Amino acid sequence: MTFSKMQPMAQRDCAPITIPKAAGDTFAIGGFGIHWKIEGTASDGRFSVVHHPLAPRALAAPLHRHHREDEYSYVLNGRLGALLGDDVVTAEPGTWVFKPRNQWHTFWNAGDEPCEIIELISPAGFEDYFRELAALWPDQTKMPELLRKYELDMDPGSVPNLCARFGLVSARPQSAT
Repeated sequence: MTFSKMQPMAQRDCAPITIPKAAGDTFAIGGFGIHWKIEGTASDGRFSVVHHPLAPRALAAPLHRHHREDEYSYVLNGRLGALLGDDVVTAEPGTWVFKPRNQWHTFWNAGDEPCEIIELISPAGFEDYFRELAALWPDQTKMPELLRKYELDMDPGSVPNLCARFGLVSARPQSAT
């Protein structure tokens, strides 16, 4: 059985489920891609999964912290860099990077080749932030409301320093709040 939009657990039978590579909506903000793979409704809200392709040297986001979600990033290919609190890590394919709630963090492609990660978000719900961000992009006037809704703190002023410090590029408007 294959679902492009997964059904809630209670509505499924016990047939095997596969999620084809091309299944799911996609959106890109500069060099940061969003490919929705497993919606929270498919896990009864326990988790969601998003695939993030990252262009070479692309910064995914300003420094930010979640108050509700933990994120687990699995590196499929390329090199993922991450700032986790004060610690800088680089992860190769096959490595998991844990970004716990309430920790300031960001991540980027630390190499000159494309990087892809699978992001497991727990509990589910934050995958909808990306959908709402895509709907308002590039108009940033509604960003403060979106950040409040998802209990997300973001420091857009961190982007120039992050780009300079790690040799990155960002397509995000500098006026984002």
